[in-house]
Amino acid sequence: MMDVSPAERTLPALLERQAAAFGERPYLSVGETRRTYAEMRDAVARTAGSFAAAGVVRGDRVAIMCENRRELLDSWFACAWLGASLVPLNTATRGPQLEHVLGNSGPRVLAIDPELFQHLEVVDSLPPELERVWLLDGSGAPWRGLAVEPFPGPGDSLPAERVTPDETVSILYTSGTTGPSKGVMCPQAQFYWWARGTAAMLGGLGEDDVLYTCLPLFHTNALNACIQALIHGARIVVGPRFSASAFWTRMAESDATVTYLLGAMVSILAKRPPSPADSAHRVRVALAPATQAELHELFRERFGVTIRDGFGMTETNAVIGARDGKQRPGTMGFVMPGYEAKIVDELDEEVPDGTPGELVLRADEPFSFATGYWRLPEKTVESWRNLWFHTGDRAVRDPDGSFRFLDRMKDAIRRRGENISAWEVEQVLVSHPDIAAAAVVPVPSELGEDEVMAFVVTRDGAAQEPEELIRHCEPRLAYFAVPRYLEFLDELPLTENGKVRKFVLRERGVTDAAWDREAAGYVLKR
Repeated sequence: MMDVSPAERTLPALLERQAAAFGERPYLSVGETRRTYAEMRDAVARTAGSFAAAGVVRGDRVAIMCENRRELLDSWFACAWLGASLVPLNTATRGPQLEHVLGNSGPRVLAIDPELFQHLEVVDSLPPELERVWLLDGSGAPWRGLAVEPFPGPGDSLPAERVTPDETVSILYTSGTTGPSKGVMCPQAQFYWWARGTAAMLGGLGEDDVLYTCLPLFHTNALNACIQALIHGARIVVGPRFSASAFWTRMAESDATVTYLLGAMVSILAKRPPSPADSAHRVRVALAPATQAELHELFRERFGVTIRDGFGMTETNAVIGARDGKQRPGTMGFVMPGYEAKIVDELDEEVPDGTPGELVLRADEPFSFATGYWRLPEKTVESWRNLWFHTGDRAVRDPDGSFRFLDRMKDAIRRRGENISAWEVEQVLVSHPDIAAAAVVPVPSELGEDEVMAFVVTRDGAAQEPEELIRHCEPRLAYFAVPRYLEFLDELPLTENGKVRKFVLRERGVTDAAWDREAAGYVLKR
């Protein structure tokens, strides 16, 4: 495992060091692109040159919205090279949420897949900082006074800026809980510590490993995998979206030894009929947070793959997981070296083992956690109060030192690896002219994690068809945030001061009165 000085805990320093050490060894495979370590360094230096020629300077933000492709990785490393920050946007972001993310991040440049450009058309206002739009394929006519140009080709090779471990290299938008999505400021060093910690959870990585991820590069998990490969001299293969039918074939074709899943994906793969492809691969271990306990042994016996569970957040790191090869299936795991975790009450006092409370975390090393929320200092102070990061997760610590997740204290929903803001879904629902009030809660999914359920009240008893309300949501929400279940109520349960008593709705859950989008055969547009 690479151990470097604090000053070298930056993406440019790591890339230059490994390019010098490994040169012609294969590093990256994504789409049709194949690069060695040296070729990756050279491509990043030239991409940084083209960015600089377009006016991108230290401290700027560059936003990008696309599927897994080499331009996203080139942009990320190039921003790191220049001291700028990449803002990778979830491709499912729509309507008010997209407008908020762009307005909050304030990018100088927006690079976008032409197929996603239509989603900009419904954005009412653009950030004043935005100067140009780059299309990842082709070019277009000027739009709203902005130049629409092709994504730039390689420019003059530039030496890396002398960036420091504390500088923000990514702003990643995670779910809002009681308000709009927040931009997590991820410093350069955070990804170094992500890579080290995740590799430890996996049982170690080496130069012969091939890491395969089909998770989206706009989330920290896949970005982290790229740095895991980098610091261990391994190869990273970035694949297309997860496909259960093609998954094991892709593992064999890529010669993967390590992969990354989410608990829902594990469940989906386990439910597929047996196939010769199940064992015709080299994968030995998969990091798969939130995997159901009973699937660990099934996965090992059927696929020959050890599941490693773990817990981390965009704001934190690989904090809890399989430590020293020790894991309790169905739990989050044990605190990893370099971190602290405890369970506290509402006054931040630690509670005894076996007592539920909020999980709070902190790190020993500087800049191994995010440094806060972009342009939201009050939210930063709230979450990092008393020098501990407050996860908003209700958990319990068992006497053996392992942690068990119970539920979410925050008003957030997690569906198949995606964080969903209940507040944002509610805002879209009540924007419908016939809806007077709405409350959105998580309900259990048969695949693990949550499904989205909305309780709605119509205006003056107006009749409302569920399908029509879903059609209203589709262009305004990410597909994964569109409610699966709808139930129409005469009124929402309220507290004395008018707040919705959501615990009542969570306890009510899915009843016979609820409409189920999937059971009704309604197919979402993506």
